[in-house]
Amino acid sequence: MSSEATWIEDLAVLVPVIAPDSIVSRTILAGSGLKATLFGFAAGQELSEHTAAVPAVLHFLRGRARLTLGGRPATASPGTWVHLPAHLPHTVSAEDEVVMLLLLLRE
Repeated sequence: MSSEATWIEDLAVLVPVIAPDSIVSRTILAGSGLKATLFGFAAGQELSEHTAAVPAVLHFLRGRARLTLGGRPATASPGTWVHLPAHLPHTVSAEDEVVMLLLLLRE
């Protein structure tokens, strides 16, 4: 276990340029209890319905997205924070360019 802190002044600037019709990702931390990945979605891109084997947190930093969370529709905008229990079906669809932090919480 590392005794060093991880400090990132501005997460959104770590996302590379998001080309049209693409989704980019960058893992910023991978440890025994947490994996943190930044995603950048071009407008109109989506992650089709899927689940995660572990609980997860979605934190939206930029843009607007349509979500389905266990079949229920929702809208995310900058500052939206969502906790997903393990195995909950969900989708993410970017209405405009979106930057999202995904935290996978491993036990």
